[in-house]
Amino acid sequence: HNRDGHDHNLSRNWGAEGPTDAPHIVRVRERMKRNFLATLAFSQGVPMLSHGDELGRTQRGNNNAYCQDNEITWVDWDLGDSERELLDFTRKVLRVRADNPVLRRRTFFRHLDLNAGRGRDLTWLNADGHAMSEGDWAQAHNHVLGMLIRGRATDELDERGRTFVGDTILLLVNGGSRSRLVTLPRIIQQGHWVELVNTAQHGSRTPRGTAAVAAHSLLLLGFRDDR
Repeated sequence: HNRDGHDHNLSRNWGAEGPTDAPHIVRVRERMKRNFLATLAFSQGVPMLSHGDELGRTQRGNNNAYCQDNEITWVDWDLGDSERELLDFTRKVLRVRADNPVLRRRTFFRHLDLNAGRGRDLTWLNADGHAMSEGDWAQAHNHVLGMLIRGRATDELDERGRTFVGDTILLLVNGGSRSRLVTLPRIIQQGHWVELVNTAQHGSRTPRGTAAVAAHSLLLLGFRDDR
């Protein structure tokens, strides 16, 4: 009698309940899928995907389908264009994670300066490119968040006991309904930012000074040394 699930669902249909052909709704739903996958891939700890998440598998709103042996829980391997694109995107973000040790730490960040004023291992940023204060976290109207991780903020060692050094990365998320222009943080080293992942656009851009983060999107930048 549908009593074995939880009634408190934190979900959003973006304007239509269930399947729809409305292009603007389909577009934002596909973007949100990429947002969730990228957020998971670029979070610390062990990423755990439910089977079929990489294909956009849905349980049609059923939040407790463990006992269902039917199309609600089956994985449909007859992939359409959107499923193949999402699978490619999943491979991409997991490849970015695998290539950069700062995304695979075994211990917590310590928020310490790594090297004589060159910046902390992890810094949370506002849209103006400055570090967030404690009060900034309580600003309900602010939907933009930046996470800056220095390339030396790794805790993996090679076979000789030397610390791996990754790329300095900047993760920008915009949970608001309007695009925002974000000021990129100042990096002492000579170099430039390169776009690694953008859930709102295809291709790769080289932002200069600022980066446009579309509504309901995630942007990952990597810092490249010019030397």
